[in-house]
Amino acid sequence: MLRPNKPSRPSRFPKKQYFSKKKYCSFCKDRIRFIDYKKSSELGSYILETGKILPARVTGTCAYHQKQLSKAIKQARHMALIKFIESRRG
Repeated sequence: MLRPNKPSRPSRFPKKQYFSKKKYCSFCKDRIRFIDYKKSSELGSYILETGKILPARVTGTCAYHQKQLSKAIKQARHMALIKFIESRRG
């Protein structure tokens, strides 16, 4: 059974609209062509405390540099320049 079309009444709780600032790739801005795994201090800002690599939607890096970034982080972990996870002892 079809209901007759009723005019929609205003909601008590209007939908919130979130506007975020457009994120730009910091590597493209600085014209960096190759991300070096030996710069562990720079790579550390793209890793969470749990050891996970931050996604591109959070950091704003382009796909080209995000791929290089993840490879550089993994290579730095393998060379023991960056820890895999932070230890929580104490």
